[in-house]
Amino acid sequence: MIILFDLDGTLIDSTEAILESFYHTFESHGHSQRDTEAVKALIGYPLDIMFAELGIEQEYVWDFVATYKEHYRQISTQKTLLLPGASEAVKRASQFAELGIVTTKTGEYSQILLEHFGLMQYFKVLIGREHVEHPKPHQEPILKALESFKGDEKEVWMIGDTKLDLLCAKNAEVNAIAVLSGYDDYGTLKMFTDIIFDDVLEAVKHLEMKKISHI
Repeated sequence: MIILFDLDGTLIDSTEAILESFYHTFESHGHSQRDTEAVKALIGYPLDIMFAELGIEQEYVWDFVATYKEHYRQISTQKTLLLPGASEAVKRASQFAELGIVTTKTGEYSQILLEHFGLMQYFKVLIGREHVEHPKPHQEPILKALESFKGDEKEVWMIGDTKLDLLCAKNAEVNAIAVLSGYDDYGTLKMFTDIIFDDVLEAVKHLEMKKISHI
């Protein structure tokens, strides 16, 4: 079995770091944007899309992204938390499956965070925004991650907290589990999967039982 995890809202809570970095970026570029709910509603999308959706003209988007990344790099480890049960979920999953990360967050910063929390060692591959041309919901991130897993065809599961994760799984023709620990609500997630759990630990326990039942 292969289990691919999303990061923000699935394993980690970096809301504070994300919001602070957006506020810092807008202020640095002379914008007064501080719509917290608008930012939170876009978490999971690539940064360039987030800034465009928040009203930044396309010609300036990448300047905003650069400012954001520089600030986020400085504060991310101090202002990011592991979600409850996430550490146990990863360690437990590693006992019966091969693991990967598929995120729209910058892969470099994702690896730093996972090393900070002592979890990077459990993952065979980490696919971040810079590793693909087409981010979620396109299938490319999952398909690229699966290139790192050799051998016989295995049962593949994607665990995520937003419709982007679930659509990515559908487009890549793999199984999907939604968790309620992140940014999309039950009603939204239910449109894309019937398998929904409160958090990633419950999702992993479900897959563990599924694995056992197949032995």
